[in-house]
Amino acid sequence: MNKVKTLDDLKKMRESLRASLDLREKSNTPDQLVQIKVSMAAGAKEIMSYFIEVLDRQKIDALVTQTGCMGYCYAEPTIEIKLPGQEPLVFGYVDKAKVEEIIDKYIRKGILVDGIIPVTYTTVKPE
Repeated sequence: MNKVKTLDDLKKMRESLRASLDLREKSNTPDQLVQIKVSMAAGAKEIMSYFIEVLDRQKIDALVTQTGCMGYCYAEPTIEIKLPGQEPLVFGYVDKAKVEEIIDKYIRKGILVDGIIPVTYTTVKPE
């Protein structure tokens, strides 16, 4: 375990442990939760942290995990979202504004938003 030298180090350690604990607690019933997989590529760590922050702030119960390359390098950062009882969708070019839109429209209301990477492996890039 790393030594804690600053308050920021302590906060990072707390968030890491909280995320680990949440993941273990929620992994017993993943099919009943919104599942978000973040492909850990360019800019993805910031997007994953922001997803967790917004979901926590809005009290939305979701399982956020990281994954390797999804094969959509041209559209990074990419995320896969699976709502309970539905097929997963992959979104490309995800930034903080897109995180807000995905949570507010797709996760909360089931409304599709721009940026979905269709099965044909091309993307609908927002303007």
